Amino acid sequence: MTTKSDIPNGAVASVARRPPVRVKLRRINADRAKAYPPDGETRAWWDRLKRALGTSSSAFVNASLLQLQAAARLPFSGISETAVNAALAMIEAAAPKDEIEGALAVQMACTHTAAMAVLARLGGGHGSELRVAALGSAAARLLRAYATQVEVLRRLRHGGQQYVRVEHVYVNDGGQAVIGNVK
Repeated sequence: MTTKSDIPNGAVASVARRPPVRVKLRRINADRAKAYPPDGETRAWWDRLKRALGTSSSAFVNASLLQLQAAARLPFSGISETAVNAALAMIEAAAPKDEIEGALAVQMACTHTAAMAVLARLGGGHGSELRVAALGSAAARLLRAYATQVEVLRRLRHGGQQYVRVEHVYVNDGGQAVIGNVK
């Protein structure tokens, strides 16, 4: 049992989060599936999808779901419902505030899915040195793109300003120091 004294200073208690929005997929063919609510609550589910994607547009939700399905295709297989739901969880965690942030969150989820698929193919190490090098290069580019997307989302939310924090300032005898905003 954990008591208050067992929690280290500065530790943040985990905030109870609502489970992420999920979809069930009814396959139309190998490339497409129709998304529907897992619990039958269509109206509340659709509103929650809109909130998760930061939009009030049903068309944006439909387009985003199709994009996620395209990214969630397993090699030589159909669409992975697990991958679509994982991507939705990532998007909801990003908490987009509008369609621009929503589109970026969808891109981030798709980039992450693609990077993990490439890394999975690389993990076996099968194939020629050229193939392994190509997969490694593709994975590195995708992971770099993901990191860039995270940075773009941060800049969208907080502006492009840079903050410099000085931890220690030493001023010797006869020296001067300025503290505050200097223009």
